Amino acid sequence: MTAITLDSLIARARTHPPLPMAVVDAAETYVLQGAWEAAQTGLIVPILVGNPSRIAALARELGYDLQGVPIVAAEGEEDAAQKGVEQVLSGKALGLMKGWVHTDVLMHPVLAHLRTERRVSHVFLAELPTYPKLLYVTDAAIHIAPDLKQKAAIVQNAVDLAHLLGVSQPKVAALSSVEIVKPEIPSSIDAACLSKMAQQGQIQGAIVDGPLAFDNAISKDAARIKGIASEVAGEVDIGAHRPPFALRPA
Repeated sequence: MTAITLDSLIARARTHPPLPMAVVDAAETYVLQGAWEAAQTGLIVPILVGNPSRIAALARELGYDLQGVPIVAAEGEEDAAQKGVEQVLSGKALGLMKGWVHTDVLMHPVLAHLRTERRVSHVFLAELPTYPKLLYVTDAAIHIAPDLKQKAAIVQNAVDLAHLLGVSQPKVAALSSVEIVKPEIPSSIDAACLSKMAQQGQIQGAIVDGPLAFDNAISKDAARIKGIASEVAGEVDIGAHRPPFALRPA
């Protein structure tokens, strides 16, 4: 089977029409660069939300021609978040791209209008030069201290995403700061419970093992040195719930 890479996912996405995307609070260099590159690649049709004069000035600085690109005026991140969501509600946009806005500010209007029984969670998808496949990390942006029931729902979300992207049976490392169960470390108990829940079908479509520390989750050598026998260690697709969260942004 051909390895799934970020480039292969982009190629798959380009077989579909570009997605109208509201870029929430777009007046920041890396945000505008990301939106511009995605548009040039044929992935999105950007709708820029934010301060129009700042967006225009930044575009001139970067050498971007924004003629024909809609700009929705907004002042401040709360206004930008609300107006970005309004673009989706009106059908003008089919997705949201997080710009120079705090996650909690963006999620407030999203959750106010979202109609789903599923728990909302976040997944980082990383391609590392020293790791042989894509690595999913959850939840590093929305949930601060999920309980066991919430962790199970978050893992299932990540597993379902991996299925959609072509991983038939993802291997999930339920992460803790240690790789053995210690009653004084609640995350290690939760990790063991998640592993058992997967064995009993309460988490479906994945192999879950834990507790594992992040090093022995992604390295067979680290697992071997510590005497860990695991079909997940060194072959993990999804890393879940290491406190503090792995790869959490500053």
